[in-house]
Amino acid sequence: MTDPPGGNGRSIRTLEWTGDALRLLNQRVLPLRESVTSITQAEGVAHAIQTMVVRGAPAIGVAAAFGLVLAVRNAIRKRLPWREEFRKAALQLRATRPTAVNLFWAIERMRKAAEKLPDEPEGAAYHLEKEAMAIYDEDVAANRRMGANGAKLLKSGSVITHCNAGALATAGYGTALGVVRAAVAAGKKMHVYVGETRPVLQGARLTAWELGKDGIPCTVMTDSMAATILQAGKAQAAIVGADRIAANGDVANKIGTYGLAVLCRAHKVPFYVAAPVSTIDPAIRTGKAIPIEERDGREVTHFLGTRIAPDAVPVINPAFDVTPAKYVTAIVTERGVIRPPFPGGIRKLFR
Repeated sequence: MTDPPGGNGRSIRTLEWTGDALRLLNQRVLPLRESVTSITQAEGVAHAIQTMVVRGAPAIGVAAAFGLVLAVRNAIRKRLPWREEFRKAALQLRATRPTAVNLFWAIERMRKAAEKLPDEPEGAAYHLEKEAMAIYDEDVAANRRMGANGAKLLKSGSVITHCNAGALATAGYGTALGVVRAAVAAGKKMHVYVGETRPVLQGARLTAWELGKDGIPCTVMTDSMAATILQAGKAQAAIVGADRIAANGDVANKIGTYGLAVLCRAHKVPFYVAAPVSTIDPAIRTGKAIPIEERDGREVTHFLGTRIAPDAVPVINPAFDVTPAKYVTAIVTERGVIRPPFPGGIRKLFR
């Protein structure tokens, strides 16, 4: 596995395959400490995805691919039918996070690779490991190309972002933050307004940590401050990642993205989405058909283990929202920048 190339982001290793285990940088405890979790079972990978030890659409797809490799390795070691263990692990991994299409894309790619292999266990783990490593390396390369494509859209100045779409959300370099990294590498002076991203605070905890590692200036703000920042003209563009993009250009991303897009439209600020082609789901016609994950209400009622809301109060906690395509200025992919109308441009990507 190659080192994730990054504009100063080389020190951020979201995940690492050792040949026997998948090592994950535990994103639940950042930025307070940098802790690595080593996983040797497919069940452990599924749990890490479900509990957001690893998160971000591309990253969980890559993690799932290696989870399937672990399932096959363990099946062969225990002299169990490796295809059946692969099938069970795939079902378990698919059930972890319903919104991010990269998860299902990676599992399907691994399934197709497994289909081509003989039933005999000899070589099965090797060939599936090779496929998982290809998924990893291709994600890093795609992010680099995406960053170069998106950097052309940005001028020196400030951008606003939401959630974390950097190296931590991918195999390396990042999608939205990859664009910022590429802009900096091209000599542009960038500053990032980081929405904290309630309720799990991926912006305040993860994006600000990444930007600090890269030496890129940033300012953390509460999500409710975005309107004031835009009204004051302090941000010249917004750029976010995505967990699934429908065939018409509707974008599912971390909850709060839709509100930011509406604010950008009101203040005539371009709203860019950066995502690999694997995040686009041409089978989903519009965002209305994208499944939205509902997470544990304790993420809302508790902070660092302490309850901050009244006992027994009802809670709603959708992890994602859908931004209609009409609010999206452009979608940046590794194959180029798509502008409205999106359906035609998306169709061309899959020809």
